Amino acid sequence: MAVSTLPPAPSAPAPHARAPRTVERLCHTIRLLLVLSGLAHLVVFAVDGGPWDGPVSWRKPVTFGLSFGATLIALTWVTSYLRTGRRARAALLVVLATDRVTEVGGITLQAWRRVPPHPNMETPFDTAVSMTLTVGGGVLVVLLTALAVVSFRRRPAGPAGMALAPRSGFAILLVALASGAAMIARGVFLVRTGHQQAAYHSTAALKPPHAVSLHAVLVLPALAWLLSRTPWSEPVRRRVVAGAVGLYGVTVLGAGLLPLLSH
Repeated sequence: MAVSTLPPAPSAPAPHARAPRTVERLCHTIRLLLVLSGLAHLVVFAVDGGPWDGPVSWRKPVTFGLSFGATLIALTWVTSYLRTGRRARAALLVVLATDRVTEVGGITLQAWRRVPPHPNMETPFDTAVSMTLTVGGGVLVVLLTALAVVSFRRRPAGPAGMALAPRSGFAILLVALASGAAMIARGVFLVRTGHQQAAYHSTAALKPPHAVSLHAVLVLPALAWLLSRTPWSEPVRRRVVAGAVGLYGVTVLGAGLLPLLSH
């Protein structure tokens, strides 16, 4: 996958932004394992069959493994441009990697047990897994919101367009976090009010904008990096990145409206 071979930052970030290389290697190893897990479960789906959609399917370990692996490599790379302390960035990356492994592990476990991962409170064990995933989602919201604040408080380093790209990527990522939190909240509410089965199908309208907005933090900075390899002037590269930000925003909006227009 392209995300697994993303090169390091082309212009060296500020020295204080560099996390210990052991932490970066750990994150790269974990994201590789997550991606391989997603691909392996795609093979399982091809062999075992079953529905692709629905609360119980091999789709979830596939999509979560690939998506969370891509997100981890994106944040490991993009945070090298943020003006954060060396130790602070290392701690954030460790927490992020731990959270990604916990969530993908819980979702994969439930897929093999042939039960929905969340919101599932049908047994004490299912409740424990579901609440662990919910807590993991909360930790992710806090962590990524903190990174978004850092990106806006201090101008990110890097080539032309790299200041706008991470800031916009994190801003759009907050849309993914908000939609994810809304899905969890709605599911938990329905479960608590005795509508367990309805909870599994209650979040379909929020899934498209959640999925699209999740990877802006990789796509936009990657575009700025690619443009830095062209002979174009800095003003032109900044305009291209700004245009891409606008286009990405329209795409997220369209993903949110599509389920409404289809009914």
